[in-house]
Amino acid sequence: MCFFYFHLCGYNVRLVNSTNSCYGRVEVLRAGQWGTVCDDGWDASDAAVVCRQLGCGTVLEVKNAAYFGKGSGPIWMNNINCFGNEATLMSCSYNATPNRCDHEKDAGVICEASSVRLVDGSSSCSGRVQVLHDGIWGTVCYNGWDLLDANVVCSELGCGEAKEVKLAEYFGKRQIWMDNVNCSGNESALSKCEYHELELNDCNHSEDVGVICQSVMRLVEGFDDCSGRVEVLHNGKWGTVCDYKWDGSDGAVVCKEMGCGNIKVLTYGAYFGATSGQIWMGNVNCNGEEAALSTCAIQGWGTHKCFFAEHAGVICGLPVRLVNGNSSCSGRVEVLHDGQWGTVSDDGWNLTDAAVVCRELGCGDVIKAKGGAYFGQGSGPVWMNSVDCVGKESSLIQCNIDHWQHNNLDHLHDAGVICSGEGLPEKEACKKM
Repeated sequence: MCFFYFHLCGYNVRLVNSTNSCYGRVEVLRAGQWGTVCDDGWDASDAAVVCRQLGCGTVLEVKNAAYFGKGSGPIWMNNINCFGNEATLMSCSYNATPNRCDHEKDAGVICEASSVRLVDGSSSCSGRVQVLHDGIWGTVCYNGWDLLDANVVCSELGCGEAKEVKLAEYFGKRQIWMDNVNCSGNESALSKCEYHELELNDCNHSEDVGVICQSVMRLVEGFDDCSGRVEVLHNGKWGTVCDYKWDGSDGAVVCKEMGCGNIKVLTYGAYFGATSGQIWMGNVNCNGEEAALSTCAIQGWGTHKCFFAEHAGVICGLPVRLVNGNSSCSGRVEVLHDGQWGTVSDDGWNLTDAAVVCRELGCGDVIKAKGGAYFGQGSGPVWMNSVDCVGKESSLIQCNIDHWQHNNLDHLHDAGVICSGEGLPEKEACKKM
């Protein structure tokens, strides 16, 4: 067995087969050819060096057994032994001739990902852009900000391409850290773009920048944007999720990532139609706290136990209840947000908005939309104001609203509704949460 203790300058490192440049299967470039790393002896100290080398912060999870799929070509490294403080993986000791390994044992890593996040948006892929500096999160100034810059943020966070650039306090206020950001669009992280020194910015928070990303997940053939068959984008191709062991924690992550509130119904099989395309994810195992489905444990990209028409799906929605009425289908409208129940203001509240609540609760048609705290004054926050529904939405969260929480409103204007109380029959092959 031969071990090398010196730095081979001909090596480069990358993380592949994921939606983010800061997690994936570890590959190294040697003699002009990319190859994998065997997971024999692969541990947190080794993975930490990869994260540091790639500018991806600290290690979050060590992955083994081809977690990010099996690679191809040579297996360049085995029995890596890092102290954890090395600058590059090639500075660690390792076996360069791993004859007993195959690609079933390819090593992977999930790093801290970046010092960038999107906050106060409707999902993990939209919000005000924040960067971490000296342990404090701050905002980015709008000066020079464009879609190329936004694309880098979306790509860094595993959120696909940028759909919209936002500014002027769209998502709120924080300390400003970056100004005049200038990305080419090909950078792997916002920190690698050109920008003005932090202390030189001359911005105020009316110039805070935000972004809405495309995301790498979608719900198709559903009733609306918050229901349907779950599909994920991988290697430039959309595919489905196997419904084997599909549960509430997995569905909760999907709803959260899509900005659709909470999981209400899990669906299986061809509930939302069948497709013969690629099945990308199988045996998904989320704990429910993840911001994106792509960060949950899976059997491996393209590895699954499903056949045709065994697709995972969801129906999401905002937790809504009617209180202080004569039945479960009449009362003051309350919604659950940030773990706390609050009310809806009657500003703009009409039959169209109320109809969505009736539909969401399975309470049939709307009879009356009530305002002026008709069902008594609530307590806690007034979460929603100026609700504007089209009328076809399956959940109140899909309607346009003024921003969440209104400290200047009182409960004298709490909205209510009276529904007919006759719900619609459910389809089969689904499980209510």
